[in-house]
Amino acid sequence: MRRLHLWLGLALGALVLVSGLTGSALVYYVEIDDMLVPELSAVPADARPTSWQGVYDALQRDHPERTGAWRIEVREQGGAIPIRYYDPVETRGEVFAPLMLWLDPRDYSTIRSAFWGEYPTTWIYKLHWQLLAGPTGATVMGLAGAAMLLLLASGLVAWWPRRGYLRNSIRWKSKAASVRRLYDIHKLTAIASVIVLFVVVPTGVMLEFPQYTRPLLERSAPLFAEPTLRLDPNGRTARPLDALVARAQARFPDGSLAWIQTPGDATAPVRLTFSRPGEPSRRFPRTTVWIDPYSGAVLATRDGMEETRGDIVLNWLHPLHAGEVLGPIGRLIVFLSGLASAALALTGFSRWLVRYRRSKTLE
Repeated sequence: MRRLHLWLGLALGALVLVSGLTGSALVYYVEIDDMLVPELSAVPADARPTSWQGVYDALQRDHPERTGAWRIEVREQGGAIPIRYYDPVETRGEVFAPLMLWLDPRDYSTIRSAFWGEYPTTWIYKLHWQLLAGPTGATVMGLAGAAMLLLLASGLVAWWPRRGYLRNSIRWKSKAASVRRLYDIHKLTAIASVIVLFVVVPTGVMLEFPQYTRPLLERSAPLFAEPTLRLDPNGRTARPLDALVARAQARFPDGSLAWIQTPGDATAPVRLTFSRPGEPSRRFPRTTVWIDPYSGAVLATRDGMEETRGDIVLNWLHPLHAGEVLGPIGRLIVFLSGLASAALALTGFSRWLVRYRRSKTLE
């Protein structure tokens, strides 16, 4: 097990270091992004739009050539409004590169415009997810994540103390040689973070491989299939978004509006997503209402609190991976676990390097 742990560590060390550091940064990437752009930070935290229809009108006015769907994020804390346009002609052919806009909720002016992946925080996200190499990079990261599970397990087995030696196995030997102190740092860091890493790493692997995760989960129960809805506009005029939001809110009165997706064309419905108490993610909840923009009729719903076993697992993957399920404490724990994995890579490699140089000297 020690030999397996050694060679896996040497093979995966660089990827462990990169994924750990980028993962820690991504726990707070929204806050980091706000700090990096003074214009976003300048918007009062409690500023909110007076009308969602006003937001949509501004998008149509400023971007008349973009006739597809807009996805408007409704931040719980207020501030600048993040908006995504998923099908910009400029980035077609890329796996994920929507146009990202931020509007000032006070006058609906555009504060910032950029394509996802081309500004610092999303570049880090892309590095963490795909190693900046598209689907091939995502496959490499997924396979590396599976190997990291074996790396963690082999290290745990190699360290596991015999009965009666637990206290000695977790003792810090401050006066020991440098190679021993490196071992102690490596060992104690692993002990402190191993439980969290056994959550963060497998959820990351499952997120990297949805093409395998979803069919596997569907064996236990059918997964939710988004309804295919097509409307006949028949010369009708769409109702204001605010009225549609109110109609949808009445269906889930305990929910907080999280996303507004406008119609992609004249035959598509409005899609409204709500966060309800008990859902694992506030930012990406599953409770959804599809509503007819012309009549205001509710066409279909998804209750995020009434999911099948497979969907429950899917719904928990991202919140567990990012620490969102435990709020600020959970995010801090995942942030520290990323730093811990980077420390494990550095101390493991340093210890091997010291021993390797000593063996060469003896030769």
